Amino acid sequence: MPLRDAARSACLSRAFLHSWRCRPNLTLNSDTLCSKAHVHKEDFSNIIDSIMRNHSGIRVKILKLQLFTIACHNLDSWLQVGVTPGIEELTVVASIFNMNYNFPCSLLSNGSGNSIRSLHFGRCAFHPTAELCPLRSLTSLNLYFVHITGDELECLLSNSLVLERLVLSHCNELICLKIPCMLQWFSYLSAITCSRLQVIDNQAPNLSSLYLSGNVIGETSQMKNLTMNCSKGVCYARANLPSIMPNLETLYIRSGGEVVDTPMLPTKFLYLKHLTICLRYGTPPPFDYFSLVSFLDASPSLETLILHVGQGPMEHLHDSVLGHSSPLRQLAEPHSCSLKNVKITRFSSAKSLVELTCHILKNAVPLECLTLDTIYGFRCSDKYYGRCQFRDKSVLREAPRALEAIKTHIEDKVPARVKLTVKEPCSRCHAVPVGGW
Repeated sequence: MPLRDAARSACLSRAFLHSWRCRPNLTLNSDTLCSKAHVHKEDFSNIIDSIMRNHSGIRVKILKLQLFTIACHNLDSWLQVGVTPGIEELTVVASIFNMNYNFPCSLLSNGSGNSIRSLHFGRCAFHPTAELCPLRSLTSLNLYFVHITGDELECLLSNSLVLERLVLSHCNELICLKIPCMLQWFSYLSAITCSRLQVIDNQAPNLSSLYLSGNVIGETSQMKNLTMNCSKGVCYARANLPSIMPNLETLYIRSGGEVVDTPMLPTKFLYLKHLTICLRYGTPPPFDYFSLVSFLDASPSLETLILHVGQGPMEHLHDSVLGHSSPLRQLAEPHSCSLKNVKITRFSSAKSLVELTCHILKNAVPLECLTLDTIYGFRCSDKYYGRCQFRDKSVLREAPRALEAIKTHIEDKVPARVKLTVKEPCSRCHAVPVGGW
């Protein structure tokens, strides 16, 4: 039963009141507390206070205090009631009116730390020390806008020997992140928008999935899955990752500012199977898409390639293949690859993009599916959306030219075994108004 309905029913039934007070899972935020039509925000704190008093002495398994815009002065007393031995999941997101809140680590040292499996802190300070009791059951730690230093986080990790996942976001006091070697179960790390983070020193033997904003620093040879979001990420990944992450199987690069073409290098991604490259909208041209052949040449096991082209307004498309007199470029020697599925979104008439596509058709013998989408984003044909995502007018103006480039330079090169899917702008949502754009 939803929390709001349970509270209302408790007012009418003595038996249900006892059941309500014994409720082991509490999610307290402005959405679950009560109807917005009947309760003002200034009353939320009193409601939470009443709920927590009713739960005094009752074992709580899951406690989520997501205060956001709820002004409060009794957070410590609420936590004293809820954080007791037996608690398994704790979420504390402090109010924007109390962002200097300092979580009392002593609450985790009275036996409560033995049972906690998940900790999620947001908009507060958290300063664990060496005196913190071991968190023997903690498998997931999520810190969002949390004031914590690298030494303090290392201390916490050293007390969490079964930790599997660590998610960090906007933890701007972190400069060096050290993952101790004793974390044998640790497999997933996400560190995004931590503005001062410079070094990740990983000693955990089984870390296999990494999500980063910024360049990767340090060797993590066992890494299998990497997502990185940084400027000039394509060039960085090709030049550095094969040597520091030789066992990568899945790589997602979200990049902007690619002013240098991808270099051809001898290093290899021997185990890479899935590659996604997303060039952020607004990246200044020209970028030579044909230079991405370097990734294909370096990845003999690559099966899936997804390329999201997001390079600025189409008016900046200097080198269209249409009307171009010079022949399409080809490599001097054939480079066979194992690609089975290729998808390119925001496909345009850029000559280098057509050259890349033709290279794939010629060299990827196992290729089964090629999808060329002249726009990008969700469409009304998807059952969850009633209308296609709005597109920049320059993309819609370029789409007919892209379709012409596909018909002129690509269609006749598609082998019979390959399923070619060409996605055009939606005739309903992307219709050109009278008089044109």
